[in-house]
Amino acid sequence: MIQKSIEVEIQVQVEKTKKLLSFLKKNGKFLGEKHQVDKYFTPAHRDFTSAKPINEWLRLRDSSGKFSINYKNWHREKDGRSHYCDEYESNVENLKQLEYIFKALNTKPLVIVYKLRKIWIYKDFEIAIDSVKKLGDFVEIEYKGANTNKKPSEVTKQMIAFLKSQGCGKILRNYVGYPYRLLFPDEVKLEEY
Repeated sequence: MIQKSIEVEIQVQVEKTKKLLSFLKKNGKFLGEKHQVDKYFTPAHRDFTSAKPINEWLRLRDSSGKFSINYKNWHREKDGRSHYCDEYESNVENLKQLEYIFKALNTKPLVIVYKLRKIWIYKDFEIAIDSVKKLGDFVEIEYKGANTNKKPSEVTKQMIAFLKSQGCGKILRNYVGYPYRLLFPDEVKLEEY
């Protein structure tokens, strides 16, 4: 069941985005375009990178001048896949001061992800088209619906079915996220749907 602190999303590379973009422009509600700089950190006393794939992420985000802190803890199945994570996020007034606090607490920087994100709402989904520096273009879909009786795996299947219905061609699922792909590019294997 989906709880308020649980995020259900997929992140995929698709072969073709033209039809999807056309569909979203006609049928979705455009929320805007944002330049995002995501800085990822790990506490020195509990190195998040010691487990692979990495399950926990601590992120500071500058999203076109709006700042936030975010913690995610992914729940993985035996095969390493994940359909959801616990997510806690809050706005931050001064990102630079928080970075100083992290440094004082011996929280180490891991990687920075630079991306341009275009966001639409369509039915129960927030759909983002991300252009990620050094990685390419991706589609990220997050469930925003009010129905908490759905299982995360069911929602994931609906997301993939939606992309297939848009003629996206080959769909490759990224289970590890952008920061992992930048940190460990040789270890990443994308799964085709």
